[in-house]
Amino acid sequence: MNTVLITGCSSGYGLETALRFHAQGWSVIATMRRPREGLLPASERMRMLALDVTAPESIAAALEAAGRIDVLVNNAGIGLAGAFEATPMALVRKVFDANTFGVMAMTQAVIPQMRARGSGVIVNVTSSATLAPMPLVAAYTASKQAIEGFSGSLAHELGAFGVRVKLVEPGYAPTTRFAQNTDVPVADLIPEAYAAYAGPVFEGFANPALTTREADVAEAVWRAATDATDRLRYPAGPDAVALAGAA
Repeated sequence: MNTVLITGCSSGYGLETALRFHAQGWSVIATMRRPREGLLPASERMRMLALDVTAPESIAAALEAAGRIDVLVNNAGIGLAGAFEATPMALVRKVFDANTFGVMAMTQAVIPQMRARGSGVIVNVTSSATLAPMPLVAAYTASKQAIEGFSGSLAHELGAFGVRVKLVEPGYAPTTRFAQNTDVPVADLIPEAYAAYAGPVFEGFANPALTTREADVAEAVWRAATDATDRLRYPAGPDAVALAGAA
């Protein structure tokens, strides 16, 4: 039986992805910083582990408890929206620590077992913000764009050992609590000088015709994890698919 370890499963994409793999008969290790009972179905094929991707000791403990991992899904991350001028650099570093260095650390930790077996898949969840320039998400986009380049290069590097690397690029989904994992509300990152500009931008983000559902992302992760080809990118959601087609 194949085993998938998914980071950031407390809500949104990660939670839905855990349910998707479980429904397909996989053994699922759903990780989050603070596991809570009742979040996922009781099953011999569903385990919850505590994991903070920004803490090396937490990564080591989780991987030791997990054992064999056939697919790693790096989903955990932090959203950030606002004027870059008003964004404290400490907050930018926090976003990079989770979205960029956390992904790299998890990937580096799981590579040895996959390389030794000559098989495995690493799926990195980024964003449609990497597909076209978008306003008011400069730092967030940079943190995700770094993983795009990282994954493309790593796909070549690990392909020689039978390990595949994939990118899933979700569109905008307000229901995933995009910026609620940060310490600073979005409103605090929109100075008065930006208010007239920011209003229409956020209204555009909220267009229901372009809203990505959690199920869209879970399906894209499933396809990426089970696709034996060398395809790298899997846009998820109507806006991401449209942007990928226009690129």
